[in-house]
Amino acid sequence: MSDAPPADQTADQSADRSAALPFFVYGTLRTGGRNHALHLAGRCADVRAAVLEGAALHDGPGFPYAAPDATPGRRIIGELITVRPGAYAAALVALDRLEDCRADGTGEYVRERLAVRTAGGGSADAWVYLAGPAVAARLRARPALIASGDWTRRDEPRETDRPRESDEPRERTEPRKC
Repeated sequence: MSDAPPADQTADQSADRSAALPFFVYGTLRTGGRNHALHLAGRCADVRAAVLEGAALHDGPGFPYAAPDATPGRRIIGELITVRPGAYAAALVALDRLEDCRADGTGEYVRERLAVRTAGGGSADAWVYLAGPAVAARLRARPALIASGDWTRRDEPRETDRPRESDEPRERTEPRKC
């Protein structure tokens, strides 16, 4: 007996890895961030405020890591970025390369399909780059938690773990493009 998954399951997983989902970004890929300017500027159809529940933001060497975290109230503040269809394939390759996201799951980050909360209480599936296995193990041993869950406010002390009203995603009066 083989331990390999059935061929149709492998094809489904491969197709899912290339699904044209929006990206949930939470660090240097957010609008105004240095990697946004390099990899996403001019490719975006829409940018919305969003929150990833059940995850913690950790400080890295000039950029953050996201890691699953079941602690009540733990969440990451970011943006849901929809890339224009004609630019999607190139953006996906560029982001996977930037994040050292490898098909075998051994990179610095892994890309997972997760639900994020958007303004107005809606939700959307998105690609999220989470800390890869070696990084996640290092973060469990030596956490570098950004208590606010917001990379742009990483230097601010947090008074409480409860979300502040200002942390909630808000509808924008006009859709933003980047």
